[in-house]
Amino acid sequence: MPEIKVLSEHIRNKIAAGEVLERPASAVKELIENSIDAKATKIEIEISDGGHSYIRVTDNGAGIPNNEIKKAVMRHATSKISSIDDIFKINSLGFRGEALPSMAAVSRFEINSRTKRKNRAI
Repeated sequence: MPEIKVLSEHIRNKIAAGEVLERPASAVKELIENSIDAKATKIEIEISDGGHSYIRVTDNGAGIPNNEIKKAVMRHATSKISSIDDIFKINSLGFRGEALPSMAAVSRFEINSRTKRKNRAI
């Protein structure tokens, strides 16, 4: 019988991406939900090749503060849960913190975010 091994983080992230992102439409859905949660009133979607080669979602939502952009692509990082009790009070579309890191694991991924004060890209 083969030896039991713990998968590398790289492989775990790819597997998680397959669970969250079944097809390009799943990525678009997740990004739109993030825009809605950020109180966007305008959302623009650009795609190429059915989303296989390019997806861009632009919105006028609240944005991510500069010091939190890198955390946004960490697995299970979310601004919507602080305690176990919060799970029962969720009133947003996305909260598990898996969509952005999953997209980053399987694509060339870029976030450009602007709050009222500053602009930052990773």
